[in-house]
Amino acid sequence: MAFFKWQKAPSRKLPQRSWSNDEMKIVGWCMRNNIKIAISPDWKDDLTRWQIEININGKIHIDPNRYEDNTVYDKFNEYYKYYYDKYNK
Repeated sequence: MAFFKWQKAPSRKLPQRSWSNDEMKIVGWCMRNNIKIAISPDWKDDLTRWQIEININGKIHIDPNRYEDNTVYDKFNEYYKYYYDKYNK
């Protein structure tokens, strides 16, 4: 009987960031209203690029752009703020 050693799958870790109270308020409102935004690795590109997925009431949209470690959270917050301003009346 032969044993094969499985290769470890590549993993990626998001850069760390602290959140302000205003940002948490906006994110919380969006999540309560079924607007969710996620950051996921772009496995087709190098190890520092990320893509953003937007889930609105179960419909998933993927941002066609890819972002670096230092800009992904800025775009993430920009999307949350956009939907907060658009639907919070």
